[in-house]
Amino acid sequence: MPVLHLSVAALAGLPAAARQLAAAIAASGCTVVAFEGEMGAGKTTLIRALGAALGVEDDISSPTFALVNEYRDGRGAPVYHFDFYRIDSVDEAARIGAAEYFDSGYLCLVEWPARVEALLPVPRLEITVIPTGPESREISLKTRNEA
Repeated sequence: MPVLHLSVAALAGLPAAARQLAAAIAASGCTVVAFEGEMGAGKTTLIRALGAALGVEDDISSPTFALVNEYRDGRGAPVYHFDFYRIDSVDEAARIGAAEYFDSGYLCLVEWPARVEALLPVPRLEITVIPTGPESREISLKTRNEA
């Protein structure tokens, strides 16, 4: 059952949705947030809006080739953004220290989490992004309590 379900009619509505997600993430106590959605669903765009809601001033871009980008939120705390689309194996993610990032206590935003499922902690939050039109999206957030 989703903890939060949002309908975003256009990109202009994304900042408000991101503020709601940021509040829900903070209230959950979970630091690992997995973003599910097909290629082009808008995961990185949503993470960019979420970063702005968290006070990140850097330009947030997809870490597709770097695998992880580090930003600082409005309080100066690290925010880690992962994109595991191009990862070859769970072992590769383990070698870059993904589990240590996930256990750091800092916010970890993870795109393509199914590729590193074995490393992801529970509980965690899962955000699903479903395109419903050229700019519209259905976004749901739920807590994953079981492996």
